[in-house]
Amino acid sequence: MVVIRLSRGGSKGRPFFNIVVADKRVRRDGRFIERIGFYNPIAVEGEEGLRIAQDRLTHWRSVGAQASPTVERLIKQAAHKAA
Repeated sequence: MVVIRLSRGGSKGRPFFNIVVADKRVRRDGRFIERIGFYNPIAVEGEEGLRIAQDRLTHWRSVGAQASPTVERLIKQAAHKAA
């Protein structure tokens, strides 16, 4: 199964997450198929904290990829922010 989930980056105490499409059997920070966005939980005012390529998200969902609960929350947050 293909999933859309977060992959952690950054350093200790300064997290940064890539939103990736990956096989469910691969470890969290392991190999992935495509990077479709990022999430920076400690972004300060004026910095971009969340970006998701909506066209790629739609494509992967159309072929059966399922988003993790956290990514679902971020997708809703991005849609609310865009509206």
